[in-house]
Amino acid sequence: MLYNTHMDQLGNILPNKRFAEPPAVILIKQYIQEKYETTPTVTIRPQDIIITVPSAALAGSLRMELHQLQQHAQTDKRLSIRIGH
Repeated sequence: MLYNTHMDQLGNILPNKRFAEPPAVILIKQYIQEKYETTPTVTIRPQDIIITVPSAALAGSLRMELHQLQQHAQTDKRLSIRIGH
């Protein structure tokens, strides 16, 4: 019974917990939102950052700006652009 009580407490805490996004993620989203008026999905991993955008045209434009985007995000991680939702 103690186990269920503990799990119930975690179940009440976790849905209300807001995890902070890393600064690089915030900066990437900000850059793309301001320049292209769309918000990407950004996934950060140990060696790279994956940026998912809704169109091939936007992905192509961002590929041309990867260096500027990397500087804006203040990261040395490899940036990858993907097309999706």
